[in-house]
Amino acid sequence: MAKRIIVVDDAPIIRLMIKDILTECGGYEVVAEGSTGKEACELYKQHKPDLVTMDIVMPEMDGIQALEEILKGDPNAKIVMVTAIDQREALMKAVRLGATDYIVKPFEAERVMSAVQKALGEETKK
Repeated sequence: MAKRIIVVDDAPIIRLMIKDILTECGGYEVVAEGSTGKEACELYKQHKPDLVTMDIVMPEMDGIQALEEILKGDPNAKIVMVTAIDQREALMKAVRLGATDYIVKPFEAERVMSAVQKALGEETKK
């Protein structure tokens, strides 16, 4: 059965790119998409996915706050942060708080797949 993933980013084009990479390159099932940290928390509770990819900078609730909230409810949650190159400090905070891995924009399919496979404990597929 395909691993179930939620993709959260306030930019629809980034969500589409990540979703396409996950489904086409990895055979994963994207069960939901969100555009705010608040939506990420709600979708996580609703779907209980195997993994979440989440942007750091989003409206309503940022990715750091959503990461903390999700991990409070499920300490075993696997969350891969997606960030711009200039958000190093926020990214380090996310990793300290328990983010499983991260992807820096602009990203390539190989990096997305590597981060997701690492987070899910899968062997890297060539």
